[in-house]
Amino acid sequence: MSNKSSKFTVHSLTFFTFRTSNSALRTRFSSLVSRLSSRGFTYIALLAAIVIIGISLGSAAKYWQNISMREKEEELIFRGDQYRLAIERYYFAVPGRMQYPQSIDDLLKDSRTPQGKRHLRQKYKDPITGEDFIEIRDQLTRRIVGVCSASDKEPLKQANFPEPYREFEQKKKYSEWKFQLQQVGPPPPVPQLPK
Repeated sequence: MSNKSSKFTVHSLTFFTFRTSNSALRTRFSSLVSRLSSRGFTYIALLAAIVIIGISLGSAAKYWQNISMREKEEELIFRGDQYRLAIERYYFAVPGRMQYPQSIDDLLKDSRTPQGKRHLRQKYKDPITGEDFIEIRDQLTRRIVGVCSASDKEPLKQANFPEPYREFEQKKKYSEWKFQLQQVGPPPPVPQLPK
C-alpha cells in the first residue's frame, strides 16, 4: 500500500506541477490575448472614427457647395439686372432716338450723347461659368436686348424671385434666366408742372 500511496503522491505532485505551470501559461496567454485584442479594438475604433470624419467632411463640403452656388445665383441676378437696367437706360437716353445698343461697349460709353454717358459701370462676367454673358439680340435689328448665362446647370433657386424676374420660377437651366428689357416703346410721359 505504501507503494500505491507513493505512486499517488507522485501522481498528485505531477498533476499539481502541471496545473501550476498551466495556470502560469494561462495567465501569460490571457495577458497576451488582452493586449492583442485591445490593439485590435483600438484599430477598429480608429477605422470607425476615420469613417465618421470622412462622412462629416463630405456633408460639410456639400453644404458649403450649396452655399457657394446660392451666392453665385444671387450674383447672377445682380449682374444680369445691371445689364438689363443699362440697356433700358441706353434705350431711353436720347429722346426721339430710342434704340438698343449694338454692343456691350455701347453701354460703357454711349457715343450718342455729347459726354459719352456710361450706362454700365463695367463688363460683368457670368458668375456661374466665369465667362462673358451671352447676348440676346433683337431678330430684326440685331441689336442687344438682353443677356443670359451660358450655363446648362439646374438652378437651386426655383421661387421667390424679385418682381421683374418672376418668369424665372421653375426654370430648368441658368441659360433660361433671360435678363432683357421688357418694355419696348416710348417712355411714359413726364408730368408737366403747372405754370
